[in-house]
Amino acid sequence: MKQKNTLKKIELRNLQIEDYFELKRSMIESYSEMEDMYWKEHHIEKLLKVFPEGQLVVLVDGKVVGSALSLIIDEDDIDENHTYEEITGNYTFSTHDPKGNIIYGIDVFIHPKYRGLRLGRRLYDQRKELCEQLNLKGIMFAGRIPNYSKVADQMTPKQYIEKVRMKDLFDPVLAFQLSNDFHVRKVMKNYLEGDNESKDFAVLMEWNNIYYEPSPKLINSKKSVVRLGLIQWQMRPLYNLDALFEQAEFFIDAVSGYSSDFALFPELFTAPLMADYNHLNEPDAIRELAKFTEPIRKKFEEFAISYNINIITGSMPYLENGKLLNVGFLCKRDGSSEMYTKIHITPNEVSTWGMSGGDLIKTFDTDCGRIGIVICYDVEFPELPRLLADQGMQILFVPFLTDTQNGYTRVKHCAQARAIENECYVAIAGCVGNLPKVNNMDIQFAQAAVFTPSDFAFPTNGIKAEATPNTEMTLIVDVDIDLLKELHEHGSVKTLKDRRFDLYEVKKKK
Repeated sequence: MKQKNTLKKIELRNLQIEDYFELKRSMIESYSEMEDMYWKEHHIEKLLKVFPEGQLVVLVDGKVVGSALSLIIDEDDIDENHTYEEITGNYTFSTHDPKGNIIYGIDVFIHPKYRGLRLGRRLYDQRKELCEQLNLKGIMFAGRIPNYSKVADQMTPKQYIEKVRMKDLFDPVLAFQLSNDFHVRKVMKNYLEGDNESKDFAVLMEWNNIYYEPSPKLINSKKSVVRLGLIQWQMRPLYNLDALFEQAEFFIDAVSGYSSDFALFPELFTAPLMADYNHLNEPDAIRELAKFTEPIRKKFEEFAISYNINIITGSMPYLENGKLLNVGFLCKRDGSSEMYTKIHITPNEVSTWGMSGGDLIKTFDTDCGRIGIVICYDVEFPELPRLLADQGMQILFVPFLTDTQNGYTRVKHCAQARAIENECYVAIAGCVGNLPKVNNMDIQFAQAAVFTPSDFAFPTNGIKAEATPNTEMTLIVDVDIDLLKELHEHGSVKTLKDRRFDLYEVKKKK
């Protein structure tokens, strides 16, 4: 089994004929229980000729480890008792109809060594997006039920399907398809010759495109609604790094389970690990904490891949050439990561820890648009988010840590102002609870929230959602990026367009 923490890059793209030999190797491994079960090169060449956009591959570190292959077929031409040979035109793909209204999946597989990374879900999601882009009615395929052979003498396929649906039994293929919003349309007999594990049965599955319109107009393919998962982290004793990872993974799993695109952690949420160094003075103790930063970064990169979510790691101390910085990492779900730094350091951070401000002022491109990240005190300086807005920022994330309601009030109201003046969403998340055994980190106050511009398309108070104050919880919030574009062009006021560049300008020094 390849270790998750060795993965560097995940890529999902259209299949190319140059991928064939790697595709073949992965398919042989995936269907090891079925002899000679792989597509020949001329099959792949034909698929790429008739429907290139419907053939997908997922790569890990440049190696093809999974694929999803499909055709377009008219729903009226699908006999509910068809076989695999019939639906593929005896493997000639003559059944492909560019004017059809259904995507028919003829294969999905993931190399056994790369299962558990939710790569299959990425392929399914991309196929759904393609269905929406092409304005097709839905997706159909006949799925195997490989565990049925173990209980075939005890129940019918219909009974087996119901038990899998109710989680009384587990089938790796059927359970996965049901969890991806496919529903059972029919049980078919003698669908795929040689599928002894399924006892020659297959389940005709269907997913309906709720955006389908019986017209030639294509649906806008660009993602509009982005789901944010904010983590209001409880400060509690953590006896080692594994305990922190366990708690962090719990929250990542939770927000990922709601299909969140981002998980946002608070500023200095790793502080409980400093308890072991409480006998040291504060500057030495936080420098000991900084030794955990690189292992934390690597682990969160693994979480981002495994849970298919972009993670903003809040912040943590970081030593760079002897200088103590307050930094965080954007760990993207493709396996890459980027650092951001706190620019403005509070008087307490300077006097207690000897911390310095960083000099990275930049936006970050993600699969959900361009974002900015500033840490706590940074949001109280309007020039910084304005620079990010000029670079195209659509969502500003603010991990923070405040000990009193006074400090929280500054962060909250400044964040609301940044949302209005920069025509963007602002998401904030902080720590709650107490750490009596960590000097200078004893009390916290927080209320996670998402703020919006103030116009007719948004809440009247500019607050999309708020968490319960001082309570450990998550906050799941959807934000619509297209509303920002509408605001920018047609808003009641246009704070970015109406600036007086003839009188003033804010720009970054070179």
